[in-house]
Amino acid sequence: MLGLSDVGYRVNGRTVLERVNLRFKDGRDYSILGPNGAGKSTIAGILMGTLKPTEGRVILDGEEITPLGVTERAKQGISLLWQEPARYDGITVEGYLTLGGKLRVEKDEIKRVLELVGLPYELYRHRLVDRNLSGGERKRIELASLLLLKPRYAILDEPDSGLDITSGELIENVLDYFKRVGTTVVLITHHEKIAAKTDLAYFICAGRLVRRGFSREVVEYYKKTCGRCFLSGMIGNEH
Repeated sequence: MLGLSDVGYRVNGRTVLERVNLRFKDGRDYSILGPNGAGKSTIAGILMGTLKPTEGRVILDGEEITPLGVTERAKQGISLLWQEPARYDGITVEGYLTLGGKLRVEKDEIKRVLELVGLPYELYRHRLVDRNLSGGERKRIELASLLLLKPRYAILDEPDSGLDITSGELIENVLDYFKRVGTTVVLITHHEKIAAKTDLAYFICAGRLVRRGFSREVVEYYKKTCGRCFLSGMIGNEH
């Protein structure tokens, strides 16, 4: 089980997260739902190790992993899909997906994950992962790379960002695939329809955990309360 225990995060004297407790059990998929600036991406960074909490602990299987960096956490099976995909020059899509040939996967599996994210294999396998691809194409390729890795925990930070109107179906297909291979998904979003596709959800607002439970119940609460919550207009940008 992966989790946060009484995690707080402050930057430049501003509180971004305040005593947040989250638990992600194996075999389920989760969403972290909340308005822009609520602290969701900060949670992703703390889980992955790109950010260190000001207070509290990150726990994996009962052991504290707060001091561990990104590489060490990746070795523990934790992976993060960034909200803004990285840019790479001079590497083909197939080379990127196979980590330059280090990841031993069959051609059929590469084809399967590319087509699952909506990219025809023959059209994209030799294309370069660089600035000539759109943001949506790079997001789909990064999703495909995570599908091939089959991590124990996949943290998806706004996976629908930059995608077209079919992204809801795409995310559903991705969740189904991860469930089949045993990956626990933590999906970060501010879209109710995307959050409702997971099993369980956490509603975060102004850096605090407001509600937890079955996703559809949390989504309904979010829809009823978030629009009129005065905190929504007081939150700054996420860090």
